[in-house]
Amino acid sequence: MLDPKIIRDEPDRIKQMLKDRAVEFDFEKMLELDKKRRDVMFQTDELRQKRNEMSIKIGSEKKAGNDASGLLQKMGEISKKLDDLEILRKSVEEDFHKLSFSIPNLIHESVPKGSDESFNKQVRIWGEIPKFDFDIKGHEEIAESLGLLDIERASKIAGSRFYFLKGDLVRLAQAVTSFAMDLLIEKEYQLIQPPYMINRESMEGAVIAEDFEDVIYKVDAENLFLIGTSEHAIASMYTDEVLDGKTLPQRFGSISPCFRKEAGAHGKDQKGIFRVHQFEKLEQFVFAKPENSVEEQEKMIRYAEEFFQRLNIPHKVVLLSSGDMGKVAAKTYDIEAWMPSQNAYREVCSVSNCMDFQARRLKIRFRDKTNEKTQYVHTLNGTLVAIERTLVAILENNQTEDGHVEVPKVLQKYFGDNLI
Repeated sequence: MLDPKIIRDEPDRIKQMLKDRAVEFDFEKMLELDKKRRDVMFQTDELRQKRNEMSIKIGSEKKAGNDASGLLQKMGEISKKLDDLEILRKSVEEDFHKLSFSIPNLIHESVPKGSDESFNKQVRIWGEIPKFDFDIKGHEEIAESLGLLDIERASKIAGSRFYFLKGDLVRLAQAVTSFAMDLLIEKEYQLIQPPYMINRESMEGAVIAEDFEDVIYKVDAENLFLIGTSEHAIASMYTDEVLDGKTLPQRFGSISPCFRKEAGAHGKDQKGIFRVHQFEKLEQFVFAKPENSVEEQEKMIRYAEEFFQRLNIPHKVVLLSSGDMGKVAAKTYDIEAWMPSQNAYREVCSVSNCMDFQARRLKIRFRDKTNEKTQYVHTLNGTLVAIERTLVAILENNQTEDGHVEVPKVLQKYFGDNLI
């Protein structure tokens, strides 16, 4: 949700944002509804004042023994108008609320302008692409040949894009998880495990629901959805609360499963475990003061980079363009890891600064001193590691000629061996 003052006072700024994002949105209708609801509120206040004045006058007339039937009739007419205005107000408020909760966030000034991913900006690149003197395999072929992955049988149980991890691949997933948790603790994050379901109200506070509803799974006959990411649950944690400014920033390291329909994905992503309906993720989430959120985002992307550097996985950092970002984010970095079988870098991590967009929707504020005016917090989210995608990168970048996989050195103390 955007600051209503910006919507009214800086309409050209909003129109430019929509153009930069290449998003269709009926902003003129939103302005009309905003004016209409304020007009209705003004009329309602005027009529309520008249009704109060009429009530006092009726009391005086009755006290004086005079006939007040005419005044009572007029008061009844005013009450009827107020009832009609209340119906109109509710209708206008509902339409305005729907639009105000679907308009995208403003764009940070440092974000490159462009309609799609071709306008993204490479920020940094790390590591040497491995050179193999043998025919390389994709992660699914490596894992299946070692008896560590069974997609065919999982499809019998749950359909496509599900999987059985087996044996050493389960152990490797746990090693990656343990290493990631230790890194978060090292960076002074508070570990947290969220609910794996979220109600609609909380979801609408964290995302633009009409865009996200088709991506996540709804629980039948319940006002609940399986979480697509722990970000949404953590963002909603302090809904309608005022935080003590002295506690900010609050940094959470979350571990959770994630459930997504991933509709429309195609090509190589249909094979293996790169794009699946169920995966595990360790998330960074930060509640920060507005003046600190840019610095916090830079820390978060550096921590994610450090994670992949310690795994010795070649990667690059990309600053997303205005047309390639999610609508809730004001600025987003992606980390793309090298995938040998695809001869390409692929996204494994995103770090976004949502500024006060989610906080306004969820009414999360802070103050430094008692009786001080409250301010909205800034919220930031970032993947530290999506486990399955990271397994893909590890298997492919560390494969050996005889079909085995070298375990990254940093994981060996958790895994207990140096070879799969």
